[in-house]
Amino acid sequence: MIELAKHQLDIGLTTEDRDETLAFWQDEVGLVYDGPLSIGGGVRQHRHSFRGSIVKINHSRNPVEPEPPSGYRRVFVAQHDRTKVVETRDPGGNQVVLVPPGHEGITQLGVEIGVRDVDAHSHFWGEVIGLAASPRSGEHAFHVGDSVLCLVHDPDAPSDSTRSGTGYRYCTLQVFDADAEYQRCIVAGARDGHEPFTHGEVARYGFIRDPDGNWIELSQRASITGPLPT
Repeated sequence: MIELAKHQLDIGLTTEDRDETLAFWQDEVGLVYDGPLSIGGGVRQHRHSFRGSIVKINHSRNPVEPEPPSGYRRVFVAQHDRTKVVETRDPGGNQVVLVPPGHEGITQLGVEIGVRDVDAHSHFWGEVIGLAASPRSGEHAFHVGDSVLCLVHDPDAPSDSTRSGTGYRYCTLQVFDADAEYQRCIVAGARDGHEPFTHGEVARYGFIRDPDGNWIELSQRASITGPLPT
């Protein structure tokens, strides 16, 4: 079972509309801007916090090549003062659902994934990753601490998506030991994405992939876990 260093889920997206996208997530969704982080390759990550979760808005100074979408379909945000569900999209077309707290078991942040085989993905998140099922959100949903990850059957869901391209591209689990969790997940049946590597003194992180090839980041962030291994 995964040992989480932070009990919230993060989500990463890529956009070509930096200013309009930042304004949307800050003004309409109500996220708090934590500042930029250069992550290499001409990409700057604009980090936005929401009650422990981080929405990572990645913007490249170079044109982003068109790519098919990933299976990450919608992000749910539970707003304290909201009384009805509002479905909207950010300037890049990413679906965002603003919900009252407790809607379908979501009290903080929820991430919905369209999947081709619900049973295979339930096994992946429950047995390979080791998350607890979230019965309030339905048979195929899992807790990531305060956050909820929801699986929705879609026979036409994307397969083998890339981390490049615009839109939602990956989710992040913060762990105490990126190398150990990466190896454990690979042995348990996860698909390889990228072996862990260190980004300065900020984080050590690697990527695994689910049965449809969606990317999951396993991140050991120094600000959460302490100094990184040398």
